[in-house]
Amino acid sequence: MDDPLTYRADSTPDATALIAADRDDRWSVADLDVAVERTAGRLAALGVRPGDRLGMCLPTRPAAVRIVHAALRLGAVLVPLGPRLTAPELADRLDRADVTTLVCGASTAATAAEATADEPSLPVVSVDDADSDRVTALGSRTPDAVVPHDWRLETTLVAPFTSGTTGAPKAVALTLRNLLASAVAAAFRIGFARDETWHVALPIHHVGGLTPLIRMPLYGMTVVLRESFDADAIADDIEAYDVTATSLVPTTLSRLLDATSGSLGPSLRAVLLGGAPASEALLNRCRDRDVPAFPTYGMTETASQIATATPAEAAARPGTVGRPLLWTDLSVRDDAGDELPPGDIGEFVVSGPTVSPGYLDAERDVFGPHGLRTGDVGYRDEDGYVWVIGRTDDLIVTGGENVAPDEVTDALLSHPDVADAAVVGLPDDEWGERVAALVVPRAGAALSAGDIESHCRERLAGYKCPRTIRLADAVPRTDSGTVDRDAVRKRLVD
Repeated sequence: MDDPLTYRADSTPDATALIAADRDDRWSVADLDVAVERTAGRLAALGVRPGDRLGMCLPTRPAAVRIVHAALRLGAVLVPLGPRLTAPELADRLDRADVTTLVCGASTAATAAEATADEPSLPVVSVDDADSDRVTALGSRTPDAVVPHDWRLETTLVAPFTSGTTGAPKAVALTLRNLLASAVAAAFRIGFARDETWHVALPIHHVGGLTPLIRMPLYGMTVVLRESFDADAIADDIEAYDVTATSLVPTTLSRLLDATSGSLGPSLRAVLLGGAPASEALLNRCRDRDVPAFPTYGMTETASQIATATPAEAAARPGTVGRPLLWTDLSVRDDAGDELPPGDIGEFVVSGPTVSPGYLDAERDVFGPHGLRTGDVGYRDEDGYVWVIGRTDDLIVTGGENVAPDEVTDALLSHPDVADAAVVGLPDDEWGERVAALVVPRAGAALSAGDIESHCRERLAGYKCPRTIRLADAVPRTDSGTVDRDAVRKRLVD
């Protein structure tokens, strides 16, 4: 595949490709193509070649879009890295992904320099001015001429790290085939408009924020960037730019609904809702306010979506994440690997062209003979709809009974004074594990542990009710919105 942005610039050069909402800056497809060519040339002048691993430690901003497409043009494997990583965390990821050049910005340069202090041969370049000897300003280089790389379908294009909510994150190899199949399957499920405008406020080192940037020239759509999540600003963006689609996690969607009244605007036709389970209460709020929420289940290892429910499906079957996307096979299997019938609970195993061939830096034993063993637990009903219950490593076994944390979380979130909650298992001398909950009260609510306990006992079997309850200001989460269970557990223990 030749460079898609170059192709798009030949076909629709005057169309708007990118809008930076923080400053209302706009780039046509032709403007962005020229900027990417210049960036790619400067990276080439620094020695970046096809097959190199180009680390990118930048927040959500236009410069990051240019780096994404410059890597594609050069044939370098893009390794997107979180801009809030500490220096030791960044150094660990650079080592495990074998990064050959690191791109940073003004906000991440100090961390990048510290993380690479013991690797003086690893070039560090900044998209902004450089104020240290360790970091080179990319703009100081005279661009080399660049010939767009001819990508093969099985070549690794990007390598984002998993969230690592229970263990060390791993760099996932996503090939061109993975990303193209995901783009096509998503368009089949969600639909596609000629005037598509996709709002991105998610971190772009996760697939939810990264994939719209890659799909922009494939779909011919406009991307609106917001550098950080601000509910009021995003609500204004949706109206000002006639946004048609966006990707959010339940926490950010809830905040957006809290900050607005009524619908989110007549142009909005799809809110892809993933990263964590969407509660029935949140989906009811969306239905009542005519917000088109598409609950989805996906993974970094599958280049984003695995299954997605339309708003009508979500309303008819509360709790489902829909059916698997085009070309995606999802089976439910027991510990022996045997497929289970509809209604039986087991581990999801996924296969198809969106599934990664493996990790850059770790064992591949999760990729078995039937596909990717996801570690997620749930079932499919008679009509093929998927229901996610939790993860195999999150399951709480108390007194010999299995408890799915998400089921308890849903019960907690149904309390009108609970804004957020997370449930984990803690060691217990008598029961092996006990159910424990970290609960965030709504602003101004007078909520007690006793209120929560009484509420749960009306909705859950006794063994599922939290035996440890702590109130908190917030639930620890990763940048992608997933509950950081290790951090929750530590907070409860402390």
